Amino acid sequence: MMSVKNEHYNQVANVLWIVLILNWLVAGAKIAAGMFYDSASMTADGFHSLSDGMSNIIGLIGIRFCLPIKDDCHPYGHKKYETLFSLGIAAMLIMVAINLGKQGITRILHPVTPQVDFISFVVMVITIIVNVSVMVYEYRKGKQLQSDILVVDSMHTRADIFTSFSVIIALIGVKIGFPIIDPIVTFVIAVFIAYAAFEIIKEQSRVLCDAAAITDLDKIKKIVLAIDGVKNCHKIRSRGRLDDVFLDLHVQMDAKVPLGKAHEISHSIQKEISQNFPNIVDVMVHMEPVIEEE
Repeated sequence: MMSVKNEHYNQVANVLWIVLILNWLVAGAKIAAGMFYDSASMTADGFHSLSDGMSNIIGLIGIRFCLPIKDDCHPYGHKKYETLFSLGIAAMLIMVAINLGKQGITRILHPVTPQVDFISFVVMVITIIVNVSVMVYEYRKGKQLQSDILVVDSMHTRADIFTSFSVIIALIGVKIGFPIIDPIVTFVIAVFIAYAAFEIIKEQSRVLCDAAAITDLDKIKKIVLAIDGVKNCHKIRSRGRLDDVFLDLHVQMDAKVPLGKAHEISHSIQKEISQNFPNIVDVMVHMEPVIEEE
């Protein structure tokens, strides 16, 4: 079991390392070009890409905390560490957004006209292509491996793509004689980043606040009622991450059923639910007697 878990997180780590290298290459190109051409929006976009790389490092650290198996102090496992570190990525995004917002306002109050040429456009187009490839790759791997870290980080990269397009708009504005567009776009980038942080916080807070992880309760009830001996099923509750769901439910059966038989039915319920919902890792069945009227 532990080797399977290690293999899963090794795969997640491999994806993060690939994305980290690509993010830092993109960030270096944008920051260098932004400083050379004195473009606040391009430099801001570069630091946004740099924060992508930092979030990859946070992810690499976070998944290592998820590796230990369940123990007496953590009977439900350690997978919420991945959720916690995802919130760390959101916090980093908020700080980046605040700093870029300040920079945009400063440039509006104290205008600077950036230089724009063919090379600056080439840099942005190439980095957008790389970012789109990274986002698609990381998102698909996140869904395949059921990793919040990868899915959340791909959302971060998606925001980077939008901001890169806005930088191109800013470069065009500067080229046609409207340099004020550059700091305005910088401020818009800050808003995009803040929104991405809000989306991450909203999604991960559902896990920390034990929001229902399974919404199709009718399907669960149908599975349980199909098992011989079950009279009724109610009080179905679920919580946890999408890949680490804990479920409990109340099952009613004939009061005359022997304890051994009731135990077998309980195991059958757990088996059927686990087969139909692979993301459910634990099923707690509470048996209730139903007294049949003579």
